[in-house]
Formats: sequence, C-alpha cells, structure tokens
Amino acid sequence: MADVKKQVILMKGIGVSSGIIIGKAYLIERGVIEPAQFCYLDIAETDSEIERFQNALKASRDQLLRIKKKMEQDGKGKEHIRIIDAHLMILKDNMLINDTVKVIKEERVNAEWALKTVLKDLMEYFDKIDDEYLKERSMDIEHIVNRVLINLMGKKHESITEIKYPSIVIAHDLAPTDTAQMVKGMVLGFLTDVGGRTSHTAIMARSLEIPAVVGLETITRKAEMGDIIIVDGTTGTVIINPSDSVVDVYRKRKERYENYGRALFHYRDLPCETTDGRRVRLMGNMEIVEEIDSLLEHGAEGIGLYRTEFLYLNRKDLPTEEEHIKAYKQVIKKMAPNPVTIRTLDIGGDKVLSHVDMPKEINPAMGLRAIRFCLKNTDIFRTQLRGILRASVYGKIKIMFPMISGIEEIRQAKALLEQSKEELKAEGKAFDPDIEVGVMIEIPSAAIIADLIVKEVNFISIGTNDLLQYSLAIDRVNEHVAYLYEPFHPAVLRIIKTVADAANKAGISVGVCGEMAGEPEYALILLGFGLDLLSMNAFSILKVKRLIRSISFAEAKKICKMITSFATAKEVESFINLKLPGLYKEEFWS
Repeated sequence: MADVKKQVILMKGIGVSSGIIIGKAYLIERGVIEPAQFCYLDIAETDSEIERFQNALKASRDQLLRIKKKMEQDGKGKEHIRIIDAHLMILKDNMLINDTVKVIKEERVNAEWALKTVLKDLMEYFDKIDDEYLKERSMDIEHIVNRVLINLMGKKHESITEIKYPSIVIAHDLAPTDTAQMVKGMVLGFLTDVGGRTSHTAIMARSLEIPAVVGLETITRKAEMGDIIIVDGTTGTVIINPSDSVVDVYRKRKERYENYGRALFHYRDLPCETTDGRRVRLMGNMEIVEEIDSLLEHGAEGIGLYRTEFLYLNRKDLPTEEEHIKAYKQVIKKMAPNPVTIRTLDIGGDKVLSHVDMPKEINPAMGLRAIRFCLKNTDIFRTQLRGILRASVYGKIKIMFPMISGIEEIRQAKALLEQSKEELKAEGKAFDPDIEVGVMIEIPSAAIIADLIVKEVNFISIGTNDLLQYSLAIDRVNEHVAYLYEPFHPAVLRIIKTVADAANKAGISVGVCGEMAGEPEYALILLGFGLDLLSMNAFSILKVKRLIRSISFAEAKKICKMITSFATAKEVESFINLKLPGLYKEEFWS
C-alpha cells in the first residue's frame, strides 16, 4: 500500500536564534501535565499523600544531582551547572512545600492535585508581571514542579540525551536542565509551543548557534515523530512535511544564508567605521557567561549591557559580596582587554525577590523598581557596588544605573558609590578609583533633561525597549496594543535625537542597548543621530558592522534630517526601506 502523503503545514512563531535547518522531528512529550483529582480523602490517606509528595521531591532531587554529576564529568560550564543548582533550590522552597502540604490536609486531595493547585496560584501571580525576563524565569518553577508531578504519577522522564540521530527537537517547552544537556550536532534546532526571546531555551540556542523558533502554540500537536521539518530561525517560519520543491528552495536559502554569514566574518576584525571615518563601537548584551564566546567570535568590542538579575533569582538568600566579585571577574577575564558595562540590579515592583519583603503595588511597572528599589534598599545596593568595585581590579569595568528619572537619583547613587569606595579604602581593599559611571535613559523625563544628566555622568546608554513602552504608553506583551510598539514612531526618534545631541555636545559617549541597536534599519538612524556605541546580541554585530562600513556619516545624517519631518512611523519605515537595499543588498535575498 502506498504511503499516504502528509499535509503540508506552515507555522509562524518567534525566531530566537537565526539560521535555517532541514531535518527530522524528534518529539518530547512535555505538554501540560493534568493529574486526576481525588477529593475527600480521610486523615490516614492525607498522611500517605504527604509522604508520596515528600518521596517525589526526593526522587526529583536525586535525578537533578545525577544530571549535575554527569555534566561535571562531561566538563559542562559553571553556568550550566548553576541552572541545576537553581532548580535544586526551588525543590527546597518552603512556600512550595508547605503550601502543597496545606492543600493536601485542608482540601483532602491527592498530592498531584495539591501541587498543581499551588503551581496555578504561582503562575497567576507571575502572569501579572509585565517584564519579559522575569516572566521567563517563572518557567523555572513550572519546569521543576512538572518534574515532581511526573515522579508522582509514575511516568518516565524523557531526556534530550536519549536522542540517537541528528534531530530537530520539538516540545511544549524545554526545561533549563534540557538545554544545559544539549549537544551541538545531535540537536540541529528546536521548536516549542511556548517561550520568548529571553528564555533559557532561547539563550542556549544562540549559545550553540542552532536555529530555534518558540511560541508556536500548537507545534507538538501538528508535528509527528520523524516528520521532515524546515526551521527558519531568522523569520520564525516553520514548515512541516514540505514538498520537494519547497525543500529545494530552502536548501538554496540555507546555502545562501550560510555563505552570507561566512562572508560577514570578513568584517569581524575590521574597524567599525563609516566610509568617511566615523567610529562606532559594537558591543554585546549578555546575561550568562555562555554568551561571551559567541560575542567574541562575532567581533564584540566589549559588553555594553551585563544584566545582573540572575545573581538574585531562584535562591533563598541574597548574593554576597564575594559572589558578586566571582561572577564579574569571570566575565571580565573572558572579555579582556575589552570593557564590561555592569548594569546594577534592575528588579523590584513587579520583579519580585522571594527573600525580600516588598510592597504590593497597583501599578508595579511604574513602582519601586531598578534604581528606586536600590536607593530604598541600600544594604542590597551597597553589597553590589562593593562587589563591582573590587572586581574592577581585574579589568575595565563601567557601572550603569537603570531607570533613572531625574538628577537626584543619580546623585544619591553616586554618593553610595563614593561611600563604598571610602569603606574599601579604609579596609585596604583594591579597586579602580576612576571607574566610569553611566546611566540608562529609559524614561521620558530623563530624556527631556538629558542636557543636565550629561553633566553628572561619564556616559549614557538608551534602553530603547522600555523607552518605547513608557513613551508610547503601551505594554508590548499585550496582544491588543502590541501593534503600537513602533520604533520608527516620530516621537521616539525625536527623544533619541534629543539624548544623543545632549551627549555629543557634552563630549561623552552615547549608546543604545535595546533591540533597536541590532537591526540595520534602526542602526542606520542611530548612526545618523550621532550615537557612537551600539550594544546587541552576537548575531546582529556583523550585519550592523557591514551596514556602518557601507555608508558615510554625512549620508546617514542627511537621511536622519529628512525623516525628522515625517509624521508617522509608516512614512519613516517606507523611506528607510527604500534606502537600505542599495546599502545592504545581502539582507534582502528571498
């Protein structure tokens, strides 16, 4: 009997790691786990359910410890092992354990249902958070709870390490324990129903340089084991069971993409400067150490944004001064002699630390967060400042304060920095006394007084992600208003130009560390406005360098002068799209 031809299915998701791959699907059944509910148990039965729950916790801990030991034997990096340690901490979380036991006792239900109930409450809480990074961290809790549920239900844990042939991994979601065990060559790429750009899964895909698309919603229901899959991680396109003609098209695209990528490496060691000699520094954004190798490979001239929130998350205590030093030293040494810009703790309000008593807020996105949180919790802030200062003896470090809204915040933060310097001096501990201090411009009030702010700092960096959100009054993760998230909006462009003009007049460096920096169409405008530093993910560096080396600063300024007269984002976008192909033809292959 002839094989039945399978239906061709086209899907669109979020491309989080660029590249094209064609291969066979390998499904890992990691969908939402739905345990049965057994209500009105008697007291003896609730005691046995609590014991089953405790045994499942122990089994989960033992599994993670075995994974950790295997990773240590395989020489996996410390950051991979740190992920396992974070999950082990979650398994010891008193709130998770005590709340589950309480539900078992009070509602007389089985352990699976009780744990699922507690997880539901936690996820509802995290759903109210509007910060994409923190939302993704909530997935760690869901992953570890699912591990416990699988053990409670007596199911088998499927592991990525069991893959026997090069495959495209498909799952509802992948736990950090999965991504930490990935082997490049066996895992060609991966696709998930859920996830975002800042998930561990996305970060690991970029680290391994394999194509990945997340947020596909139903990929686990559409694909079957062994299906031929095309993954375009650049556009977020996925094709299941493509025809031979479509496979041929994508094979050619893959070849052209890889040739283009190889051609771009010609620019890696060339200076990033315009045809008339304007120098622009291209640096990298990073969170975990694994990202550094890729940044260096693509020619990053340093770290323009080192997010430090990971030091505080998934733990029951606050990081010590020594832990700060250790983390920063590792990055500084890997990046030497290039500079590393450390953003101080950007957390608070809706970004919760479980071990810090924090107020409930009606509008947390505009509440006690970032520098506001640090100035209120000076003991936490000063521990980080001392750690940064002491790490500065190992290489070039800069300090950057986030979410500045006015001059007073800068002066208070600088005063605490000076106090930390005096303490270290009295203790005989070495540090760089001339460490540079900068701020992130993310709030319109700061942009409006940029001419005053530049007198207080050594450099400024524009955080375009939040700047757009606050300037346009939109929540970019809200599907009803996401269409209003327009980087080409004339108001946004005028704000950026105002900040750049103030910095240039003062003679200090001005950069961008948001998503706009890594896209050629926006980088062209940023160049024309006079920004001299762009910080981005590794895979954007060479294409932005190629663009900058293809145009004169004078021409970029001329283009920007023209767009400032446009009234809508669509007008700006249309104009830039007409200009770009002539400068950057390789970006427009089809």
